[in-house]
Amino acid sequence: MADKQADPHHESAGAWAKKYHLATRMMMESVLRPHDLGPTQWYVLYQLATVGPTSQRDMGLLLQVERATLTGVVAALVRKGLVEQTTDPADQRQKVLTITKAGKALWRKLPDPIALILETAFADESEADIATTARVLRTATGRLTEWLSKGDDA
Repeated sequence: MADKQADPHHESAGAWAKKYHLATRMMMESVLRPHDLGPTQWYVLYQLATVGPTSQRDMGLLLQVERATLTGVVAALVRKGLVEQTTDPADQRQKVLTITKAGKALWRKLPDPIALILETAFADESEADIATTARVLRTATGRLTEWLSKGDDA
């Protein structure tokens, strides 16, 4: 019997979820590259442009990225003049991120890579099929997250 893990034609939902994730990441990088931004930088700008100033600690939790990764992303955005990093007056140990005027100007000109991905990926799919896909993946992700939160002895 063939080993399904080694089968390049593996057709499980998980295999397709991974392929979709990788394809969306490549498309997002392609759309943002001309603007000298990466996907994580875009998500930081998205949060700051749509929600407002956010603590760097909260940003890491929202984006689910390692502290060191976010530090580099924020440093790049600060160097580009798109984000300002200040000390939180309530807790001097924490940093608050705010989008700058230049960041707002760029944000207004940026294409929305998420909208483009959704329009392209789901162009001929029914709303019902899209809703079912989202529900199934949300439920599966919740179950996996719950299992992981129980630890290795689950």
